[in-house]
Amino acid sequence: MEHTRFETEILERARERFEETLKQMNLDEANTMPQPLIKSVTWLIWHTAREIDYQISDLNGSKPLWISTGWNKKFSLDLSDDTQDWRHTPEEAKKVVVKEKQLLIDYLNDSIHLANDYLENVDEASFSEVIDTNWTPPVTRGDRIISIIDDAVMHSGQAVYTRRLVIGK
Repeated sequence: MEHTRFETEILERARERFEETLKQMNLDEANTMPQPLIKSVTWLIWHTAREIDYQISDLNGSKPLWISTGWNKKFSLDLSDDTQDWRHTPEEAKKVVVKEKQLLIDYLNDSIHLANDYLENVDEASFSEVIDTNWTPPVTRGDRIISIIDDAVMHSGQAVYTRRLVIGK
């Protein structure tokens, strides 16, 4: 399907932006929140990986990688596994600190791989299926996929901005 190539390419560009941003920072810089309401690069990558993981897992009816493959144990954060990271206060966001950058990249890659597998196998006709009636208008499968990809792109751009605030480049 042609739409799959387009969607996976957009996710790949976001992933590359995150990797390049992280490569230009040391670990302390990546873990730094430059201002209370501007999350760290660490948080932005972790949150993006989680939102892809949790939302795609929900769409395909599987358990999130965060739990099923032990990412929660590898990260060992002082946050509950069911934390709603999209609602994190600055105090909660500060708890997302990693000891190695590769951990972030590996979880992000795993989540994007999950998304790409899903996109390659989803029936395009199901894109119009309503999957969430908690919103007005109700959310379709296609809406959710667009939201997942849009969020990844937005946060990868925020990571570039945050890097510039932290290290001035």
